[in-house]
Amino acid sequence: MAGVEGRVALVTGGGRGIGRATADLLATRGAKVMCVARSEEELAKSGHEYSVADLGTPDGCAKALEDTEQRLGPVDILICNHGLGSAHEKVIWEQDLQDWSDSIRINLDGPFYLSRLVLKGMVERRYGRVVFTSSTAALNAEHAGSAYNSSKAGLLGLMRSVAEDGGAYGVTSNAVLPGWVRTEMADRSARYEAEERGITPEQVWEERAALYRPGRVATPKEVGEMIAFLAAEESSGVSGESIRVALGSSW
Repeated sequence: MAGVEGRVALVTGGGRGIGRATADLLATRGAKVMCVARSEEELAKSGHEYSVADLGTPDGCAKALEDTEQRLGPVDILICNHGLGSAHEKVIWEQDLQDWSDSIRINLDGPFYLSRLVLKGMVERRYGRVVFTSSTAALNAEHAGSAYNSSKAGLLGLMRSVAEDGGAYGVTSNAVLPGWVRTEMADRSARYEAEERGITPEQVWEERAALYRPGRVATPKEVGEMIAFLAAEESSGVSGESIRVALGSSW
């Protein structure tokens, strides 16, 4: 099985959480991995090639691609995993306009910029795998999360557009929709919620775990395994799909 061996993979948000788990899995299976994020400290600990860039800007996305091509070669696999969470958001009538703008810019505009840049080469080479990390919030909106919900739902439209435009050229495009996963970003939201409700963060996590039949939340590696499958040559029959990784729950 060819898998991802020898393929160049650009993984955004690769310094921690789901991105780091995905980068590790792809590298273990023979891919040449470039991790991109804004925190050099986190990236430097990953053990992978890395590029420090602001993926909410066209220039930052162009830098990430340029660094990857110069050091590793043309991108075969694009994993759009970076994102801004919803812990800071408020109910929609109190939502801060800058928070809305930042979420759309980082969570949706960035993946569009990257897709636009990367797809041209994939189409020319007649091969590509694109995977977006969306969220179950794209289908079941979180309370007080209008910017996050909208950006993650928008990713599904972008994913289907990439699948449609690239499908005739050997390019597949899919999205994973994780439920609760214990990452640094999700821990931050648990702390915010705990403070507002006068409980502990661990109690918040216990409530989140109770949403799932196994009584736990998914791990970054479990989400990474699905991303790694969709990034492999063997997933050629799957495109334009959004796949939950939520332990059988809709959340």
